[in-house]
Amino acid sequence: MSDAPPMLPFALLAGGLGTRLGELTRSSPKALIPVAGEPFIAHQLRLLESKGVRKVVLCTGHRATPIQDFVGDGSRFGVHVTYSLDGPQLLGTGGALRKALPFLGESFAVLYGDSYLDTDYAAVVTAFQKSARPALMTVFRNEDRWDKSNALFKDGIVARYDKRQPTPEMAYIDYGLNFLRADTLKGRSPSEPFDIADVFTELAARGDLSGFEVTERFYEIGSPEGLAETEAFLGRTGHGLASRTAE
Repeated sequence: MSDAPPMLPFALLAGGLGTRLGELTRSSPKALIPVAGEPFIAHQLRLLESKGVRKVVLCTGHRATPIQDFVGDGSRFGVHVTYSLDGPQLLGTGGALRKALPFLGESFAVLYGDSYLDTDYAAVVTAFQKSARPALMTVFRNEDRWDKSNALFKDGIVARYDKRQPTPEMAYIDYGLNFLRADTLKGRSPSEPFDIADVFTELAARGDLSGFEVTERFYEIGSPEGLAETEAFLGRTGHGLASRTAE
């Protein structure tokens, strides 16, 4: 019998506008952009299922209906999907999570809707549950290679995190897989728009943000360059529908 801890619920942030992708997101939400033969969110959900995730809360805002029509209840991907919608006002990543708390429980994971992160999720869950801190951020030693590094990581702690004003000593970047205790957000209004990155910045400044270093590089579709790299990766590794059909 495996001694891995039960996988926590996952919040998948899929409400962004995707403005950096230009024409690709003028008529389609970013989650449904075709990548290696099928909508990107299909790759994400299958990856989560392979890591032991069973409950996913999709936080949607921009063009939510097509995403719901495609994903449904998640059963064809092996997961159970529920939905938390921003409503008439876009709430940002933090506001979307705050509104989704009733579906997520006391502790949960957060994954951005444009990221493909193939790492050891069970190891990260274990580290979070052993931590006495209210949140854990996975970090990758990036050194400005794939994007601007934004985190100072040392001795298992993210000592400083700042997406807006990174400093030269920041060799790490937030990987995109984070874990939170619900109490961290409960003091905020459910209708208040805010960015979850600002919450992590505040937690790091207080010494309340644990860190976990991963070594597998991240893939994302938030930019044209990232989309091209992810398309090539998923096609090359056989994760894409087109690659499997050709076998």
